[in-house]
Amino acid sequence: MPEKNPAAFRVFHVSPGTPARELSALPTAAPESGFYWIACTRAMLGEQLQRMQSTLQAVTGQQLVDLHVSDLLNAQLPSHYDYTSQYDLLVFRRLSSGVAAHPTATSGAERSTDAAAESNATQRNLLRRLRTSAVGFVVFDTLLLTVHPDDCTVREAYAARLLALSFGGNGAPTAPTPQVESDTLPQETTQRDQRAGLLTAARMPTSPADVMLRVVNLIVDGYLDLRRELSRQLDHWQVELLRPRARAINWTALLESRLSLHQLDEICEDQRTAVQDWIDALEGWPLPDTPSGVREIELLKVRSRDVLEHIERVVHHVRRLEQSAETAVQMHFSLQSNRTNDIMRTLTALTAVFLPLNLIAGIFGMNFEFTPFVHMKEGFWWAMATMIFIALTLTLFFVRKRYLARTGQG
Repeated sequence: MPEKNPAAFRVFHVSPGTPARELSALPTAAPESGFYWIACTRAMLGEQLQRMQSTLQAVTGQQLVDLHVSDLLNAQLPSHYDYTSQYDLLVFRRLSSGVAAHPTATSGAERSTDAAAESNATQRNLLRRLRTSAVGFVVFDTLLLTVHPDDCTVREAYAARLLALSFGGNGAPTAPTPQVESDTLPQETTQRDQRAGLLTAARMPTSPADVMLRVVNLIVDGYLDLRRELSRQLDHWQVELLRPRARAINWTALLESRLSLHQLDEICEDQRTAVQDWIDALEGWPLPDTPSGVREIELLKVRSRDVLEHIERVVHHVRRLEQSAETAVQMHFSLQSNRTNDIMRTLTALTAVFLPLNLIAGIFGMNFEFTPFVHMKEGFWWAMATMIFIALTLTLFFVRKRYLARTGQG
């Protein structure tokens, strides 16, 4: 297998029935069979635009229009779809790379200052994961041009997968199984090799649009992984918010989490619109005359719907997380309100218990010369007994009425 080309562009020749080959230079003519995949960086396209336009003219007989060149060079452009009579343009935003893995959420017994610091660091990592950049796809009949950021791991990931399919995963190019005598090679081995060859051929892309959809599917898989990480992060926040004695809630980090969900929702909505526009355009393609061509169009439609379904899964999950976060916040304030009501009810009951005692003490504290029981030897004890009796009676009454019971969980 050839070594990975670290240059600003990579060129592959993909032809049905033969292994994909990585070329060392840009092509100068249309392929005799199959198609070319040119994957370049955005910086390379901006610096060598004329060279790339000349290559496209030589291979496809068509150049990119100026507006589409501006779209491909714009790293902040949202996901969208456009087309001309000669090619289709799809811009799709991918997640930034090089982010640390998400640690597992800690349990309630393990929460501490270190755990809170780790959670904040994880939250910052997730926010970095939501930084995206645009990847452009220009689909011709015999060529696919993809424009990536400088650190795009999606291009390298699919290039490695494409070469692995072509080289059978063991460094040797795949080739048809040679015809041998039955007594030379066991029948099971021959059938296994034939099935492996058919499976490899089925996995090979058949058109530039097929390669585009497979790369887009890799991008969407990154969002699916991020969805699981955000779920763990939101589960952590829900546990923290629903703790009855929660004191120090990092509201700034929680707000950033909700903003991240809103941002992810907007990104996926743009992606869904772009893929849906591509599917609508694909429905308008004329059907080929050959059965293999019709099957290729049908496979493109199936793969496109599969990508759309993955995006819709992310959108559905993100909206469910938003609702869960909003519900957790509301339940948090509801618990705090109930706890405040418990405290106020307890204070009110205690005030009601001591109010008649204060009244009795105030009456016997008056400076009148003739006050009942003042000059009696047992007057103090009668007053104390009366106050204790009233206090016990009111306390038992409030306990029976559950005015002193706590509705919150400890």
